[in-house]
Amino acid sequence: MNYEQPIIVGLDIGTTKIAVIAGRKNEFGKLEILGFGKANSNGVKHGQVLNIDETIKAIRTALDNCYASNPNLEVNEVYVGIAGHHIKSLQTRGDIVRQSTDEEITQSEIDQLINDQYKTYIPAGDQIIDVIPQEFTVDNFQNIPNPIGYGGVKVGANFHIITGDKNAIRNINRSVEKANLHTKDLVLQPLASSSAVMAQEDLEAGVAIVDIGGGTTDLAVFYEGILKHTAVIPFAGENITNDIKTGLGVLKTQAEQMKVQFGSALANEAKTNAYITIPGLRGMPAKEISVKNLANIIQARMSEILDFVTYHLKQVGLDNKSLNGGVVLTGGGSQLKHLIQLTEYLTGLPARIGFPNEHLAAGHIEELAKPTYSTCIGLILKGYDDYEHNRKEFEKEFKKVEVPDGLKKTKEEEVPVEEDMVTPEKVKQRRGLSNFWGKFKDGIIDLFKEEEDRHL
Repeated sequence: MNYEQPIIVGLDIGTTKIAVIAGRKNEFGKLEILGFGKANSNGVKHGQVLNIDETIKAIRTALDNCYASNPNLEVNEVYVGIAGHHIKSLQTRGDIVRQSTDEEITQSEIDQLINDQYKTYIPAGDQIIDVIPQEFTVDNFQNIPNPIGYGGVKVGANFHIITGDKNAIRNINRSVEKANLHTKDLVLQPLASSSAVMAQEDLEAGVAIVDIGGGTTDLAVFYEGILKHTAVIPFAGENITNDIKTGLGVLKTQAEQMKVQFGSALANEAKTNAYITIPGLRGMPAKEISVKNLANIIQARMSEILDFVTYHLKQVGLDNKSLNGGVVLTGGGSQLKHLIQLTEYLTGLPARIGFPNEHLAAGHIEELAKPTYSTCIGLILKGYDDYEHNRKEFEKEFKKVEVPDGLKKTKEEEVPVEEDMVTPEKVKQRRGLSNFWGKFKDGIIDLFKEEEDRHL
């Protein structure tokens, strides 16, 4: 265990679940999970915190479960994901004329360039969450990934600016603070998920990461190693469950169970003569549900979600030809049967499932490698990027905390590898992505010193 590194905690406040994961990098740069807890989420709709009290309760339950998994842990600061259909993004351009042109470009000049973007005009009621430099220019030289060390008179960049609704941001901060935690930073969920499931070559090839959660489907599009587009689509797993509930006249819990156990995203693949028997309520006769009908409902809603993805790809001019890496599906909703085939059919791009074990150390329990936890693991990686680039203050003394036995894989748990699962052999062939965040983000805003919040 490498005690020279901090323990970083990700908090994923989702629509269906809230997850807390604590991790530390080992000597090989891989994440070892030191604590893990989750709870059902009731106060969140479509990725937005609506009921603060319910959300506080759920955060505390998830935190208690995390402490139960490892009593030696102490959690104070967390990296928190943000989503919701209030999230918007815009492209801007910024330049500075340098004072000392006879010297090389330094990090502080890049920081100044990024900080200037926080003065960009955005509509009242919104707030900038993140400014992400894309490609830089130095004088007449274009498409420079990192201009530090170059010489020139004028340095500029294109930026991807992510904004969110002030009230939505305040609700997240309040929920976290009232659960006795401090928000170290807010991170856009699609970016967190991307860092958990991507390697550098995926970003170079061009890839669309589609994270299908409970309340939102998050999209991040990379091309030639640069973040080109982000979007939050307000339809996801819960909408599918509600469609099943309404369409087949069953309870929500039954709808969820049928979706997970018998659901398919392709009606053609569903057996025509297969039925699910659901017990009747209070003496009513049992119901027979056709598996084919179930698949029809799921396919209709999934197709709608994927049509949104295609629409966004067309908007940025990156549909079927340019994304060699194809579509990477992650999040809980990515585990639906036949979703890969439906995605390939509707987008015209190759598709695969993204598991968050790209950066996880070996030997952890299977549960943690599920796509459901991509966002949470990505939040920890985001924290490490801050630590490695000295962007935030971290404690100087790091505590000695071991990986608890409950989170280690036992011998019986060795499961057969699915075809599309990333196996350790495949992972070895792919270079690490320690610098994922550094590439896209070198300036961070402190969201919590807002004027409005001072007199709350």
